[in-house]
Amino acid sequence: MSWACDRPSRVAVDEKQIEVDGEKKWLYAAIDTDSKLLLEVDVYSRRGTDPAAASLHRLTEKHDVDETEFLVDAGGYLTALARQELSGQLNYSERNHIEKWFQTVTMRIDRFHSFWRGSQSSARRWLRQFRHYYNRHRPNQALDGRTPAEEVLN
Repeated sequence: MSWACDRPSRVAVDEKQIEVDGEKKWLYAAIDTDSKLLLEVDVYSRRGTDPAAASLHRLTEKHDVDETEFLVDAGGYLTALARQELSGQLNYSERNHIEKWFQTVTMRIDRFHSFWRGSQSSARRWLRQFRHYYNRHRPNQALDGRTPAEEVLN
C-alpha cells in the first residue's frame, strides 16, 4: 500500500539489541515522527554503520526520503546517512517516538517471546506482522487514540 507519508519530513532511526534463538541480534527501525507510522523494521546479526546503511537503503527503496531530516543518536548513523546521501542530525530529545516504539515492541517480546525460537527470518516475519498491527490497529496515545494509518490517511 502506498501511504500519504511516502515523503516523510522527519524520521527517527535507531537500533536495539534483541535475542533470536539464544543469539544476540540487532533490531533496526525507522519511524515518521509526525504520523508515528513505523516505516521500516529489520533484524541484523550485528550493530554498526553497515547494518544502519543497509536499513536506510531499504527505507529509500520504499519511501521518498531525499528531503527527509533523520534524527539519530550516534555518529555511526551520520556515516550511514552520508553513504546514502541523506541528511541527519544528532538529536536526543525529538526522537523519543522511536524509543517509545522500542519500549512497546520490547514489552511484546517479553510477553510472548522471551526469545524467538527459529531463525532470524522468523523474527523478521513476526516484526512485519507487528508493524502491520502497530500501524493499522493499535491506538496511539500521541495521536489521541487514532492509529498511525488513520493519521496518515486523514
